[in-house]
Amino acid sequence: MDSYLNKLRVEIEEHLGSIDLPSDPANLYEPIEYMLSLGGKRIRPILTLIGCELFGKPYSNAMDQALAVEIFHNFTLVHDDIMDSAEVRRNLPTVHKKWDVNIALLSGDGMIVIAYQHLFKAQNDKLKKLADVFSKTALEVCEGQQYDMDYASYETVSLPNYLEMIRLKTAVLLGGAMQLGAIVADASEKQLEQVQHFAESMGLAFQIKDDYLDSFGDQDSFGKEIGGDIREGKRTWLTLKAFELLGDDNQRLLDAYSITDISKRVDAVMAIYNELDVKGCAEKEIAKYSDDSLKTLANIEGEENVKSKLSALVHYLIDREN
Repeated sequence: MDSYLNKLRVEIEEHLGSIDLPSDPANLYEPIEYMLSLGGKRIRPILTLIGCELFGKPYSNAMDQALAVEIFHNFTLVHDDIMDSAEVRRNLPTVHKKWDVNIALLSGDGMIVIAYQHLFKAQNDKLKKLADVFSKTALEVCEGQQYDMDYASYETVSLPNYLEMIRLKTAVLLGGAMQLGAIVADASEKQLEQVQHFAESMGLAFQIKDDYLDSFGDQDSFGKEIGGDIREGKRTWLTLKAFELLGDDNQRLLDAYSITDISKRVDAVMAIYNELDVKGCAEKEIAKYSDDSLKTLANIEGEENVKSKLSALVHYLIDREN
């Protein structure tokens, strides 16, 4: 599985690196080149390519749509970094720190335009459907980001609201990405709905696993300090599940989060998580969404060898330790 994903990732990197951007104005295009060169898992464009291959067409047919997805995703990261006042991404300065906020905003805007230019490199009869899916997905990602910012000021958020927020912010782009590849391969409406559901369920499992690893992962494998979300006072699936389980006693968790000594805060919150078996609850939730994803995949009429790769991808994302 790793070799298959790496093969697709390498091709995506090569195509991203070969995008011919103008040299002037340098402060518009250099930040775009910089952002696209920072690397990453490239899971979203990989799903676009696999979505095309799943329905019997060469994945290369959907390369431009895959680039559109990745360029759009990187636009969201540029703007997210501004909103989060983040100074580092992938161990390098964020665009607004390397240049400035105004340059980062405008470069991000330019990336949306470039994304649409690649999206529309398709047969005329597919353009409307591609535009509809891409635009709907892009707007939902923005909705998810707004909910995320709104919830930052809340003491607590209901689990259904949190799940809807991460569905919009993270999972819908996985579903939309896969749909774009499927559209290029002439998938039916039913098949488009199925791949969207498959990828969104996988995305929810992936995000909850991220939350899980931050508190219960192995630090050496995870690659960063365990308890980072607790240190930052961030509300995650684990926090909200603990609130739900505590019920009227949830002031205990609020008090733990208010401890100013960071190390003691982590210990106090983790003690509550362990008392409530939040770890076990999270494992069940991850299994629920990954199982739903795999059941949906089993019902898709597509290339069986590609379905087996997608099944392996689900296990790869869910079983990962970082």
